[in-house]
Amino acid sequence: MPSYYLAATLARFADEMVAFTLVLLVLDRTGSPALAGLTGAAYALPAIVTGPLLGAWLDRTPHRRSALAVNQATLAVVMLVLLIVVGHHADWPAPALAAVAGATLPMVSGGFTSMLPSLFHPQRLARANAFESVSFSTAAIAGPATAATLAAAVSVDAAVVVIVGAAVLSIASITRLPALPPVGASGEPFLASMIGGLRHLARTPPLRASTVTTTLLMGCTGVLLIALPLHMPSLGQPRSAAGYLWTAVEIGSVTTALLLSRSKLRPEYVVMLSVAAYGLVLTTWSIGSSFGVLVVLAVTAGLAEGPTLPAMFAARQRYSPPELQGRVSTTAASLRVGTSALGQAAAGVLVPLTGTRPALVAVGLGLIVAAGLGGLSKVGLSPRVDGSLVP
Repeated sequence: MPSYYLAATLARFADEMVAFTLVLLVLDRTGSPALAGLTGAAYALPAIVTGPLLGAWLDRTPHRRSALAVNQATLAVVMLVLLIVVGHHADWPAPALAAVAGATLPMVSGGFTSMLPSLFHPQRLARANAFESVSFSTAAIAGPATAATLAAAVSVDAAVVVIVGAAVLSIASITRLPALPPVGASGEPFLASMIGGLRHLARTPPLRASTVTTTLLMGCTGVLLIALPLHMPSLGQPRSAAGYLWTAVEIGSVTTALLLSRSKLRPEYVVMLSVAAYGLVLTTWSIGSSFGVLVVLAVTAGLAEGPTLPAMFAARQRYSPPELQGRVSTTAASLRVGTSALGQAAAGVLVPLTGTRPALVAVGLGLIVAAGLGGLSKVGLSPRVDGSLVP
């Protein structure tokens, strides 16, 4: 549905700009990598708590459109206030405001994605997942590139204004989405309902493998969000040039996401293999002798990572019943976003001490370890949605 993909992509475009723009805004106005890491972490960290809550509520409410719209409105207001306070007042308002916007962050990924089984026929879900991955990748291509271009050519302030505009346009598209009925059991106690998504993730081996791998992937991504801007001056580039590297990664990613949307491998294996390949390529980034070489390596890394998102969506849908889709999606999203927050916070302190090249190698090795830990977590029999078990 065009309205769905437009609304989701605009929201994700704004979110991708936020993740990069917050770092640039704080670095440019305060010069503090630690504060930049803390602010980025504050934007992502609340999702660890709010993801399961929002997922349980989304499965039980007919007001999903309103929830998604409120998320975007909150983001727009917070970004405008950050524009006023960062660098002009005490340091603490920056992470505090970022935390307010981040509280509903799981809506952007899990909240939208959980609607797919209700919007598309099961036979069309594989293709819908591929386009969902393209939605994420398109946002990830355009978001950092737009932020980098605006920051270099105009100012970081201009990037913030574009984020606000994208959020407003997303709200307009959300109003055109169909009203979807609740899919969860309304009589189930809310606490039990909230825990249900986490329990299902933990007790379903292939889903657990996919979740462990992609959660650790996001932790490594959080480190890159801080390390790459700090690495750019060593290549004779402004910090904002890191945005083009994220764009290069996603150009490669969207290519393989579309070409390999129908793999014969089970989705959890696709997730683990693609993350391991992504990590292998990332270990070479530290030896990139110029920005141009690093762009080529970034595209190559994206080609390796591309199948990850469609396979992750397919794993959630294949191994989760309809009434758990919202909870599973937002709970998994909260784990991913929360781990990214921890990565950013740690990188803000550690990268200036260790240097950026060792950090890039560590990220690549971390992704290979993430795939291995995902494989180790997949032990036992795997339940299908129909209740049958497969090895």
